[in-house]
Amino acid sequence: MRALPRLLAALIVALPLATIAAVANAAEDPITVLTSDFEDGTAQGWAGRAAETVAHSTAQAHSGTGSLLVSGRTAAWQGPSLDVLDVFEKGTAYTISVWVRMADGSDNARLSVERRTGGTAAYDQVVGNTAVTSGSWVNLTGRYTLATDVEFLRVYVETASTTGSFHIDDVAVSYVPALPIQTGIPSVKDVITEFPVGAAITGAEIVTEHGQLLSKHFDSVTPGNALKWDATEPTENTFTYAQADPLMAYAKSKGLAVRGHTLVWHNQTPSWVFTGADGQPMTATAEDKALLLDRLENHIRNVAGHYGTDIGVWDVVNEVIDESRPDGLRRSSWYTVAGLDYIRTAFRVAREVAPHAKLYINDYNTNVPAKRDFLFGLVQQLKAEGVPIDGVGHQVHININWPTIAETKAMFDKFVPLGIDQQVTEMDVSIYTGDSESFPAPPADRLLKQAYVYRDMFALFRQYPGEITSVTLWGLADDNTWLDTFPVTRKDAPLLFDTRLQAKSAYWGVVDPSKITGSTASPSASSSSPPPGTGTCVVTYRVTGSWPGGFQGDVKITNTGSTALSSWRLGWSFTGGQQISQLWGGAHTQSGAAVTVTNAAWNGTLAAGGSTTVGFLAGWTGGNPAPTAFTLNGTACTVL
Repeated sequence: MRALPRLLAALIVALPLATIAAVANAAEDPITVLTSDFEDGTAQGWAGRAAETVAHSTAQAHSGTGSLLVSGRTAAWQGPSLDVLDVFEKGTAYTISVWVRMADGSDNARLSVERRTGGTAAYDQVVGNTAVTSGSWVNLTGRYTLATDVEFLRVYVETASTTGSFHIDDVAVSYVPALPIQTGIPSVKDVITEFPVGAAITGAEIVTEHGQLLSKHFDSVTPGNALKWDATEPTENTFTYAQADPLMAYAKSKGLAVRGHTLVWHNQTPSWVFTGADGQPMTATAEDKALLLDRLENHIRNVAGHYGTDIGVWDVVNEVIDESRPDGLRRSSWYTVAGLDYIRTAFRVAREVAPHAKLYINDYNTNVPAKRDFLFGLVQQLKAEGVPIDGVGHQVHININWPTIAETKAMFDKFVPLGIDQQVTEMDVSIYTGDSESFPAPPADRLLKQAYVYRDMFALFRQYPGEITSVTLWGLADDNTWLDTFPVTRKDAPLLFDTRLQAKSAYWGVVDPSKITGSTASPSASSSSPPPGTGTCVVTYRVTGSWPGGFQGDVKITNTGSTALSSWRLGWSFTGGQQISQLWGGAHTQSGAAVTVTNAAWNGTLAAGGSTTVGFLAGWTGGNPAPTAFTLNGTACTVL
């Protein structure tokens, strides 16, 4: 995925949020489980993490007359902490809010959690570096889910660099009761059968309702951070799989395939990897190159070897293209020390260790022509050299306005001649179109537009059966998305399910576009119900996108009769020579101009007043006139 700070340990999810309103569904008020207002003259259970002094103070107060002052600190990590072992329940998403103010000067404050299992400590960041001064109070608000059994659990506040004294006040911890997942809706994996559909996960996605949602809808998972270098080899030749092993065990128990992400990346790689034997940063010397490639080989042999055949796909190298460079190659420490040999070595060793696995090169913004073309040229060169690259991963981090379907189609088409697999590896659709935007809650029009983007993108993906071999969403639901903190801190809503794990219009865009909430036609059309018509059916035909030589369309069918249909057969004729190349939502045949579509297994029952939609991709020459007549089970329909 794109560059971002280290988010979390795999067994915990901790996401900063723009506002409390974005966390909780307004339909249900949060339940507060802990408060500290320091109005009784005591520390209210808070203690220091070392020898610092933690005491009640009246020098500053966010509200009332008192706060908690932390002084005598000798290290930045020292600060006030509170035992929450008996407060937090595994699988519950808590919102933690703390107000912070420096006594003097300024620094960046962080909100974190320390947990211990079997005597081993782990530290999870809830809110990252946030500027704090002595001039005003600053709120740190984040979301935290405990996803494993622990014997020690404390919330604490620390600073990034200085050891200055600071105050905290008005601490609150709350949660919104979980809603049950919707079991009566189609599973994504049952509707999308052309390729597996997966989700990136942390430990929070394998417990309680999150785990139920994951196993209901998805075929595969990607450990989002748990297999990266900083998580698996934090110090040289000391390997740990504490973050990834629980995710792998869950996947195996549920029959989910696993995409391994990632063996080589310029981010989330410990600094020791690029430190030479002399203790200095590596440079492009023969000695440093040999040491770096040895470390790379050792890492891959251990990590890929640890999981063996349990991982069938690996993102071997991640984000190596920089289209601003004349040669298109990112000037990472990997490249400046080892040139392309780090890529060659990574794929060679991965093939030796995991001969069963498909090996991918993965990047973002591959729809941008310059980046796409540089990646194509690199893969073409490496394959000509015999480097065992099996496929290209397109991250597809996009937004509601960008890119176009035509640009995305050109991205896939570019790589088809190479004869390699292609996968969508990290898809999400941001509701924002610029860094200056921020909404306290996702606007309805943005969510509607997002639904149509998902509809059109998945329709495009399904145009490449056998070429696109997997599509993975970068997250399970809107309560846990990296876009809440990148590129700026604000609540985003980029996935198929909302913060309460309920299906959004985006979900229906993938599963059944006729049920997209808010419109029966297009994002610019107003919501309305079709008129009864003169027969027992009403049809709406529309072109949803076009490009030279081709177009995308859909047909909405409404049963306006008084009885339900147990199956259906839709017919029409093209008058401009159009030929359908792919159709979803049913099965089609075409003889000359005549098209016949029969229902899919999941949408054959059409209740009285009920609707369903089929979508298609087609080629055309010259004009592209819309059909003027449709039949449903042999009966003429009203055409809108």
